[in-house]
Amino acid sequence: MDFRKATDELFEGISHQDLADALGVSVATIRQARLDKGAKARRSPPEGWEGTVAKLAKDRANSLQKLSERLQKQSAK
Repeated sequence: MDFRKATDELFEGISHQDLADALGVSVATIRQARLDKGAKARRSPPEGWEGTVAKLAKDRANSLQKLSERLQKQSAK
């Protein structure tokens, strides 16, 4: 694995679109739910968001763990 590929994987994140797709809502809903509590356009987060965010976080953590393991094996050579 080269530097660019490794850092591309490291910098990958979860987008508003990824979360919206996982929750079955629009990106606008995600953005509005993320607004400060006092904002007029703020909306409540979608139901079940906690479990979905937890799953996305776990999936991302697993991806980073695998990246770390591959790089550690490579650097041990």
